[in-house]
Amino acid sequence: MKNPMLEALSQLLEKLLLISNFKLFSSGTPAEDKARNNFYEISSFLRGDVLEVPRTHLTHYGIYLGDNRVAHMMPDILLALTSDKGRTQKVVSNKRLILGVIGRVASIRVDTVEDFAYGADILVNHLDKSLKKKALLNEEVAQRAEKLLGMTPYSLLWNNCEHFVTYCRFGTPISPQADKFCENVKIIIRDQRSVLASAVLGLASIFCLGLASYTTLPAIFIPFFLWMAG
Repeated sequence: MKNPMLEALSQLLEKLLLISNFKLFSSGTPAEDKARNNFYEISSFLRGDVLEVPRTHLTHYGIYLGDNRVAHMMPDILLALTSDKGRTQKVVSNKRLILGVIGRVASIRVDTVEDFAYGADILVNHLDKSLKKKALLNEEVAQRAEKLLGMTPYSLLWNNCEHFVTYCRFGTPISPQADKFCENVKIIIRDQRSVLASAVLGLASIFCLGLASYTTLPAIFIPFFLWMAG
């Protein structure tokens, strides 16, 4: 049975991660739009390679399947609204992606290298060096990715594109990006100034909105939990 407090905290952390990386989903600048015409040396990619696309704050990952095809996990709210593959297979717009993250609905889909990278530079098998893990054989990596194609639950913290890729590549789903974010949140929580700041904000909300349960309870419990966690 899930702990309601832990589940609520998990959802809060995911929303914070989404907000802190909102620029990832924003429209590109004119320079970025121009960069979408980048030419990619597809012939240098091997089936089973991990393709890594650095964004403003996050990095997107995929598995190269060969023939200009990349398998990657992509949030998409349209998957919850229609089963029409003609519509869902189109390139996911920013709005569909953001709503998909919030709705926790995604799919492991196949796109061209160009649509996957969206004009950004591509790093190949960079995770092998950064994680210092032994990769599986490329063909096994590609086959793992192909077996997972289709709908999947999505979570910024527990089941994102990096979890998908590391499972295929190394056999274990991990996400250093999510781990780093959680560590930063821990640092903030352990900072006693957070307790003082939350208490001040709580008192300010009571002063502005009046003495009510929806202002008083958060003003009491949030500083208390931060103090206990610290």
